[in-house]
Parts: sequence; structure tokens; C-alpha cells
Amino acid sequence: MLNWFTILMTCVGCINFLLLIFMVFLEKRKPQTIIAWLTVMTFLPIIGFVLYIIFGSGLSVRTRRMIRKKSISEKDIIKNIKGIQTLEQAKIDGILKDDKELVSLCYNFGSYPIPGNSIKIYTNGLDKIKDLKQDLLSAKKSINIEYYIFANDKIGKEIMNILCQKAKEGVDVKLIYDSVGSRKAPRRFFRKLKKSGGKVGEFFPPFMHIRLINLKLNYRNHRKIVIIDGKIGYTGGVNIRDDHMGKDKKLTPWRDTHIRMKGSGVYALQNIFIDDWRYTTKENKTTQSYIDAGLFPSPSIKGESTVQVLSSGPDSYVQKIKETYIKMITDAHERVYIQTPYFIPDDVFISALRIAVNSGVDVRIMVPAIPDKKTVYLATLSYLKEMAEMGVKIYLYNGFLHSKTLLVDSNKVSIGTCNMDNRSFGLNFEDTVIIYSKDINNQYYQILNEDIKNSQQVSVQFFKNKKWITKSLQAIMRLLSSLF
Repeated sequence: MLNWFTILMTCVGCINFLLLIFMVFLEKRKPQTIIAWLTVMTFLPIIGFVLYIIFGSGLSVRTRRMIRKKSISEKDIIKNIKGIQTLEQAKIDGILKDDKELVSLCYNFGSYPIPGNSIKIYTNGLDKIKDLKQDLLSAKKSINIEYYIFANDKIGKEIMNILCQKAKEGVDVKLIYDSVGSRKAPRRFFRKLKKSGGKVGEFFPPFMHIRLINLKLNYRNHRKIVIIDGKIGYTGGVNIRDDHMGKDKKLTPWRDTHIRMKGSGVYALQNIFIDDWRYTTKENKTTQSYIDAGLFPSPSIKGESTVQVLSSGPDSYVQKIKETYIKMITDAHERVYIQTPYFIPDDVFISALRIAVNSGVDVRIMVPAIPDKKTVYLATLSYLKEMAEMGVKIYLYNGFLHSKTLLVDSNKVSIGTCNMDNRSFGLNFEDTVIIYSKDINNQYYQILNEDIKNSQQVSVQFFKNKKWITKSLQAIMRLLSSLF
């Protein structure tokens, strides 16, 4: 006679088998992802089933359709703004003649090349927050702000108080926060802004507002975007939380990268915010209404940098930022420098780096020496060993490195929110700014050289000297990295 445990295991086994069939034929997951889930569900069937319910289920067709329905094409916005330079004019003027293939790729991904922008680079949270506060206090018409983490701590309260103040003054203040990233902040913290006249949207809120029940837990809005009066834009790695200001003793020094942009390139950040706002709040206004509201003011030349702003997310089967990075890497002639807290690439990304190294390109990868997520860091070390064996120069920054940057040759650099891992490329909603500028490239090249002075370069022997238990854990975490 069958006991209850045998019946339970049989039922769970059948359900897990159906889930795997679903992944193969309906969701069309990548082979490495399916193998990872197969491993977990075979050896730990009950735990595997629970993990799949929490982390594994993909975005529903309905959700994907709704996100696409609410999105407004950047091209549609640009063509309705008088006086902005077109792609054809940019090509004729020769602004991007050295990177026309990359520009065309980003353009076909929906990103317009917009010249005449000024870029300020921040390498720590305190400097960024100082300028952000001043810009917020100077806002006249609108503040659109979107953060993965908006904490109810010292720095979070300071920013929230400014937003409430500006809302009371009549400025149109809109805030989007991610449900998972900002889960420790109570809802009453955000209700303060609503009571002051601002508007708030929670991205992928949990079922019945019970934070322990969120079927979209695995999908997060990882963006950090601020747009002020449609003229000033911020994006990068720094969230609104005290530890991002370097106040966590365990993760000190905290090294990050953020940018402040002035010029028409801000339109693209505004477009991303509006798309997220329309989905989060179900707003249904016309494209022209946003232009009439002053969110896209008359174009103005503020600097010499041409930019393309890319967004990506699980709503699309095309991993736009990853494919753009691959294009940048394989087109490189001199150097490819990567900074990321987590390095978990797929085979295609690894192949691109191998092609660059074997073509004589100076390829360097910098990650933190102090990890914030130990399981992800173990997988990262596994991949870095492979990179070192290929000839990539590996650096461990003496502290916690949260920067997400890609510098290529002497004329372009990408700075944004996207880590070099499977989560950022496929599961998170991300953004990055491709900056075409020799001056900005040189500025960041100098910053990187200072980072190298504060880092330890490690060889293949460094990884070989690890204890057997560490190597075993690295192998396990690498196998399961598709689930992160």
C-alpha cells in the first residue's frame, strides 16, 4: 500500500515534469536554464517546485502584452519634437561615422542617437546625491523619479522630504519604486508623498499587497532614473539608500558610477519613465499630451556628447543591452574594460570576449574583492577563472564595486544600471546610456586607471589556489547561475 510520502513525491514529480515541458515548448527557455531547473527538480523535487513557483515562472503573456501596449516608441516622441536632429542628419554631419553599425543596431532597438549633451560622471553616492538634491529643489514643473531601492533611512527620508516639499509647491512629482527592491520601506513612507500632492506607483506589486505573496518576485525594475523639468537626467548604479553612500562598514569603500545628463538625450530617459509609469498606473494618455505637458521641452545643445539610451526587460525576448554590449566588444580595436559587481555571462558573451582577446584587444574585467551576495560571487569567480585562462586581465577592487560600465576603445563608454549577468540581461528591467565622446571616454579611462591602483590583479593561479570546498561550491553555483 502506498504511503502518503510516496504519493506526494509522485505528484510533485509529475508536476515538475510538466513544468519542464512547459519551459521547453511554450516558454522556450535557454538550454542552460532548463538543465539547471532539471537538476534542482530531480535531486530536490519539493524544494525545486517551491523555488520554481517563486523564481522560475516567466512573465505571463498577458503581462508582456500589457507592458508593450503601454509603451510609447522613442521614435514616435522624437518625430513630434520640433528642432531635434534626425538620424539622417547625424549621419550626414559625420557625428557617428566611426560607429555607424553600432548606432544602427541601437536605432533598430528603438534608441535614437541624440547629439549635443553634457555628461557629468560621479564615482560615489554622496557627490551624486548632493547634486540631485540641488536639482530637485530647483525643479519648476516636473520631477519624475524611479528607483529599484528607495529606502526609509536617513538619505531616503531626506529625498522624500524634498519631493513632498516640491509637490506642495505645485511641481508635478511622480515616483516609481520597485516592490522587491524597496520591500523594507513601509507603504506609509510613500503615502507621505501622496498626501503632499505627489503621485506614486509600485512596480509589480504583490498579491493583495501582501509582500510575502509576489508571483513576479523574480522580475524587478532595476532602473535608477530621475528626470527634472525634462532637462536634467540621472541614471547609473546609485540607489536611494544609506549603504550606497558608503555607510556600510562591511562594504567599504563603496565604489559606484552614476551620471548626470543635460541636453536632448534626457528625452530617452523620460520616455523610459513614462512607459513604466503608464504600465504601473494604467495611465492612458496620448503621446502629444506628454509633449504638451512640457515633459519634452524645446531641444537645446548643452555639450558635445552624442548618446543613445537603451532599455531592456523580460517583456521582450530580445536582450537589447546584452546584444549591444556584444557588438561593442566584437567591434573593439584597442581595449575593452568592464566593471561589474556580478559577472555571470552566457556562452555568446564569453565568445565575444574570446574573440576580442584573440584579436589582440586589451580586455580587462574588474569586480569587487568584497562581495555583497556570496552565492552570486562564487559563480562570478568561476567565470573569472575561465576569463583569466583566456587571457583577460582580472582585477579585484579593494572594497565593494557596484559600478556597471563598459569602456571600449577611445571614443565610447556605456554607463547604466545593467550588471554583466543573466539576471540583468534577461530578468530585470534595465537601462544604460551609450556615450559617444572621446572626452568622456578619456575621463572614465583615467577613473579606471585610479581604480586599478586600488585593485589587486589576479592570475589563473589565484583561482587554482582556492580550497577544494570553495571550488566545489563555485562549480555548483555556476551550474545554478541561470536560476539567480
